[in-house]
Amino acid sequence: MQGFLAACWQAGSMSDERVISGSPPAGFPIPEAVRDVAGIHAVKGVWLNALGGSTYRIGHGPDSRYAKWSPGQPVDAEIDLESEARRMKWAGKFINVPAVLSVEQYPEGQLLLTAALPGYSAVSELGKSNPERSAHALGQGLRHLHDRLPARQCPFSWDLSSRIASLPLSQQSELLAEAPPLDAVVCHGDACLPNTQLDANGGFLGHVDMGKLGIADRWADLAIAAWSTEWNYGPGYEHLVYAGYGMEANEEKIAFYRKIWDAT
Repeated sequence: MQGFLAACWQAGSMSDERVISGSPPAGFPIPEAVRDVAGIHAVKGVWLNALGGSTYRIGHGPDSRYAKWSPGQPVDAEIDLESEARRMKWAGKFINVPAVLSVEQYPEGQLLLTAALPGYSAVSELGKSNPERSAHALGQGLRHLHDRLPARQCPFSWDLSSRIASLPLSQQSELLAEAPPLDAVVCHGDACLPNTQLDANGGFLGHVDMGKLGIADRWADLAIAAWSTEWNYGPGYEHLVYAGYGMEANEEKIAFYRKIWDAT
């Protein structure tokens, strides 16, 4: 994948057609900090996220790098790139993620620089050319992450209480009362096709965009990952994610964690 691709989530619910993340339009400005880091190398915008952040590829081929820019000061906790770098460095001890090269503070924002992974995004033209295979690889990759990252050693959380903390107290109480029993693993936090990288054979290669990584129920990841196949490929592929993961669909947890995603 082309580094740190945020998921192509839709605002509100599945019936809402307003896509809030995607490729930058032609002529989208490149931050000065990114130009400075790139030097003489070519820079190409590859993603804009819903919170105003942007990602750029610097250079070409196996030596290319990716620069993730988060504008504004003070830093929004949702897009704190120093926090993301810490998560990536920890996860990188156990799974394949982009190597963190640097993270810098600027008066205008933060810049996270990483190495490239030698594959392609599950939402690239290659990924979309075989959606069945890519959806299955998404499930396999998520199972790999959940199995390999040690929850007892994980210093990060993506717990339900913190996720819903900005909601009205009455809604928080209602959701906490509805919560199914916890099956805790280290979750990706933004598990989806755009954050999954595939190898030359279309199999799972690695994960990107680790800013929310932390301990949570495995279905907080899995329900949204499967949902992302509909947003990116169309209907009919969710079952392949569950098959790749190696679990039957848990309809209660799928409904609950999709409700949480929409609410937050």
